Amino acid sequence: MSDTTAPSPAARATPSYDAIVVGSGPGGASVARELASRGLRVLILEQGSAAPLSGTLGQMARIAAIPGKGAFLHRDGSLLVQGINAGGSSSINFATAADPPLARFAAHGIDLAPALQALRAELPIGPLPDALIGPMATRIMAGARTLGMNWQKLDKMIRPQLCRSGCWRCAYGCPFGAKWSARDFIDEACRHGATLVDAARATRVLLEHGKAVGVEYVRGGKTQEALAPLVILAGGGVGSPRLLHQSGLRSPTSTLFTDPVVALMGSVDGLDGGAEVPKAAGMRLDQAGISLADMTLPKPMYQGFTAQAGRFDRLFAHRRTLSIMVKIGDQAGGAVGPRWVDKTLHPADRARFAQGEAMARAILAACGATHVFKSRHFAAHPGGSVRLGDGVDGNLQAGARGLHVCDASVIPGPWGLPPTLTLLCLGKWLGQRLAR
Repeated sequence: MSDTTAPSPAARATPSYDAIVVGSGPGGASVARELASRGLRVLILEQGSAAPLSGTLGQMARIAAIPGKGAFLHRDGSLLVQGINAGGSSSINFATAADPPLARFAAHGIDLAPALQALRAELPIGPLPDALIGPMATRIMAGARTLGMNWQKLDKMIRPQLCRSGCWRCAYGCPFGAKWSARDFIDEACRHGATLVDAARATRVLLEHGKAVGVEYVRGGKTQEALAPLVILAGGGVGSPRLLHQSGLRSPTSTLFTDPVVALMGSVDGLDGGAEVPKAAGMRLDQAGISLADMTLPKPMYQGFTAQAGRFDRLFAHRRTLSIMVKIGDQAGGAVGPRWVDKTLHPADRARFAQGEAMARAILAACGATHVFKSRHFAAHPGGSVRLGDGVDGNLQAGARGLHVCDASVIPGPWGLPPTLTLLCLGKWLGQRLAR
């Protein structure tokens, strides 16, 4: 495809860096840290805000609930959400750590094992102590185990010494520093000299003679440019393919996966919960592409799910309602378009959901739950839209020399896992290669 028309670097009076990272989620933050720590001049462009996390519903809504920016409604009525702020979705996720499937990346020549070993030694990763596992997660774990299920504590990216029992702010953005997020790596990159510019929406990659030379972006209504011989797109499963579309390096639409989720809910008399760390324990059926976990939500989010399901009779039963997440790895399909995202379920996806829902209902029955109902499916892990072997090569290079992608969009095929640790590993791997 033809290059984006642009004057030569010498003709522009614009800032120049060694590398520009577009997006500050786990992948972007990780690669920025690696490059900055080796002395490279790094610019990080973030579309959202870098304001401190307050742990409030209002801030969370600004991060992930603005239509067309952090939230997308599909034609089947399901919802896709993503975090648009410094740290990306890691600011508001449930802080669950899952190791990358090393063999899937090794098949593309990417060895993530050294990065995984280093990050596991560095980061606060491990199961929660019993004192931080709430009554709802405890009840669900007991019910699952009575059925012989391999229900175990999940690794969390949480500093237990800072975490507060009875707190519900994980999904709103932890204001206490207990939950690790990619903001930690952004801060470290900036201490090494990187520059973070927030509220900066990248609009295209600048190209000359088949090579990336910089990025055009809009901030405060003004179009600006920044130059660098290395550009790393880390705008996520929606943002990165759109930038490639707009830069003439990819067709106008890209397929994707979304890791859809349903919540099965049921009430238990005598239970008093509702404020605890979600996804404290669960189980995975990797061959089937199904994961289950407890998923206690803050009251406003619970009431939103209840209203969505039309169960207004359960609207005020938050403190005694158990919630089990059923997540599947869905087949790629749908499309990321210029201003929209649409992804519906394949028949095979519905079959996976049916299998997982049956298991969740059995657990709720074992817990003595009544008034059981199911939410509509929603999703929060868009990816696979610039996947390895298609959109990027084994160096994560995409369509032009000096242009790389490092986020969930490069994941090769159906996923169904918390992607944070995988993206941190990819960022560390890519950053070390580029710095050399």
